[in-house]
Amino acid sequence: MELIQSFTVDHTRIIPGIFTSRVDRLGGSAVTTYDIRLKRPNREPILDVAAMHSLEHIIATFLRNDPDWKDEVVYWGPMGCLTGFYLILKGERAPQEIYELLLRSFKAVEDAREVPGATAVNCGCYQMHNLDMAKWYAREFVAYLEANAENSEIFSYPKTERLVTDEGQHFFDS
Repeated sequence: MELIQSFTVDHTRIIPGIFTSRVDRLGGSAVTTYDIRLKRPNREPILDVAAMHSLEHIIATFLRNDPDWKDEVVYWGPMGCLTGFYLILKGERAPQEIYELLLRSFKAVEDAREVPGATAVNCGCYQMHNLDMAKWYAREFVAYLEANAENSEIFSYPKTERLVTDEGQHFFDS
């Protein structure tokens, strides 16, 4: 089987940031998946599951209510590896173009007094939330983004080089 695009990123070198994971063409329109990475894979502890769940609820609600972006948002959700989130937007923009949106999204977590939709009626695991830890992670990511705003590495994926033999055999590092 062919390795999917998100597995071609060198996870030993990726740092927190905002990256274009893939751009898909649907008819005449583009849909872009962004990797919003909060932690260094395999080098930092993963996000606390309950805090990540709270971040998912708060930021999804923020994004889908933002007057300038709500019609562009297709999806906001956690990565299976618990090191970040995926944001899917209509259109095709460079990661730098959504920097301010994400900065505002994570800053909005600090103002949350409760986790939206954290009830048995609205959520599949409503008791698994941690607002205080969500705020801690959000503050940490905001500080990181602000400190690194001019660092182009937070917007560019490190790609893994794939060795190919003369016979066309591929060697993968995973």
